[in-house]
Amino acid sequence: MTITYLKRGKSEADRQEDDAQVRQVVETTLKDIETRGDTAVRELSEKFDGYSPESYRLSQAEIDALMAQVSERDMADLKFAQDQVRKFAQAQRDSMLDIEVEPMPGVILGHKNIPVQSVGCYVPGGKFPMVASAHMSVATASVAGVPRIIAATPPFKGKPNPAVIAAMHLGGAHEIYVLGGIQGIGAMALGTETIEPVHMLVGPGNAFVAEAKRQLFGRVGIDLFAGPTETMVIADDTVDGEMCATDLLGQAEHGYNSPAVLLTNSRKLADATMSEIERILKIIPTADTASKSWEDYGEVILCDSYDEMLEVADDIASEHVQVMTDRDDWFLEKMTCYGALFLGPRTNVANGDKVIGTNHTLPTKKAGRYTGGLWVGKFLKTHSYQKITTDEAAADIGAYGSRLCLLEGFVGHAEQCNLRVRRYGGLNVPYGGPAPYKDAAE
Repeated sequence: MTITYLKRGKSEADRQEDDAQVRQVVETTLKDIETRGDTAVRELSEKFDGYSPESYRLSQAEIDALMAQVSERDMADLKFAQDQVRKFAQAQRDSMLDIEVEPMPGVILGHKNIPVQSVGCYVPGGKFPMVASAHMSVATASVAGVPRIIAATPPFKGKPNPAVIAAMHLGGAHEIYVLGGIQGIGAMALGTETIEPVHMLVGPGNAFVAEAKRQLFGRVGIDLFAGPTETMVIADDTVDGEMCATDLLGQAEHGYNSPAVLLTNSRKLADATMSEIERILKIIPTADTASKSWEDYGEVILCDSYDEMLEVADDIASEHVQVMTDRDDWFLEKMTCYGALFLGPRTNVANGDKVIGTNHTLPTKKAGRYTGGLWVGKFLKTHSYQKITTDEAAADIGAYGSRLCLLEGFVGHAEQCNLRVRRYGGLNVPYGGPAPYKDAAE
């Protein structure tokens, strides 16, 4: 096996050091929010966003005024994208059925899909107003039937972003807060004097937002660890360097620490892509961010075969995987660890980010090994139930249950079963009396 790194990013040790610094900041900040509530939230908002309104929750009048600032064309585009997301989320919801079965006469087993009762949706927006993230979290939660949906987003250039607020409102948010970063996440999860805490947090964000969700997990549910954007392009010589470079830098502009990886079996394509990246970085308006991200986190990996490319791709488990080869469906069939696949040169990650209908909140930092992305099912809890409808079934199951409890040494458990054997098997003896369940079981 021959795998050649033509370009490497930061070492794993350096990345872990960055993560450790973030962890410490987040831990201290969350403790402060839990202790001092609204006061801490306001101080953090003033410090990091320079934003200190009378109330961080927008009133309906403020929401209406902000939505009025959105142009007719932008509003139509926003509604189109949200409709795409809703259609796909509804199709997913329709696939999740409540069930009830009778595996033996008189024994009923079933499950119900119940919405999480309150969700906090974080929509990034300090550097770029992530309008699409409102569709992905708020609208999807609405399709799932969540009865209380609150949403938080940082101010953009010192004030609420009209398009983001419009997307939140149209998506179905019941409460909208202009709060960013750790303070937004912490306020929704922990609660303050003015914000009732939620049961679950969802949405992407920077390293601090992702770490805050990680530390809060357990006190609240989370969708997944969705930190800084990651992208991988898997390509062969069926495409050119311009397309690969464009798709890599299109995601690297998200932030200073957004990994972008080219995985190829063509040295010619690898060289051409790196040359195109240099050219594009001289003209793209977001070069300051994209160039830093490419310098520190960009990688170009050359493999000998498609099988090697598959192995490396599954090991990296990138959030976004753009596949442009002569065998795209082969990768769809074989790949097991990723956030989302974008198959063929006609599509691209930006489609998934903004409009095509699949959810853009996806696993990062190898979390694709054990979870998929945000979808309507994340907002639903599958709860089981059971009931026994005949005396015969109660005595029969009770006899099996008693023996299996005693096998583990749980005498009290066994007696729960024994009581049903006595009552419903026609053996009317009190607790602690003879143990006819043994004979009945036999």
